[in-house]
Amino acid sequence: MRIVGGRFKGRAIAGPKGDGGVERLRPSSDRLREAVFNVLAHGDYPDLDGARVLDLFAGTGAMGLEALSRGAARVQFVDDGAESRALLRQNIETFEVIGETKIYRRDATRLGENRGEGFDYLFLDPPYHKGLGDKAIASALDGGWLSSGAIIVHETHVDETPETEKRLSPVDERRYGTCKVTISRVDHVPSV
Repeated sequence: MRIVGGRFKGRAIAGPKGDGGVERLRPSSDRLREAVFNVLAHGDYPDLDGARVLDLFAGTGAMGLEALSRGAARVQFVDDGAESRALLRQNIETFEVIGETKIYRRDATRLGENRGEGFDYLFLDPPYHKGLGDKAIASALDGGWLSSGAIIVHETHVDETPETEKRLSPVDERRYGTCKVTISRVDHVPSV
């Protein structure tokens, strides 16, 4: 796996070792990340330059690191797996972005209250067929993690249909092999 665009273009991302880890973590492929970020760069979306990004079920951190490479100011990674957090730390140190990132050991479906500024982008690639993405999005909205107008990029298996959250407007949906990417915009953020 490599970063496909921006200041870190071509740099390798440390990934899981062995089939068990790959199966469990299932990092987003270079091609999928390139396609998603091309859609974001050429569509009616907020500029990534200077954006605050929340990466849930972060795994290796590939999506968040790609966002940083393309101009995001800050990325907060959330994952409750020990292997994931070890890979995140390794990648953050390798890319020398310690001051631009933060890792939270937390269940993405129970984020709690955000005590800081809202995020402009939310990337999430939860385990397939468990409904965790919908719960994580609701948790992020309920906890004030997302700003009004924030963009949510939700990766699922092609045969999954994310719930329609009433506080979101669907914007786009694309299929890439066995993956489906649903992009939504946050319409309303409740005060926490």
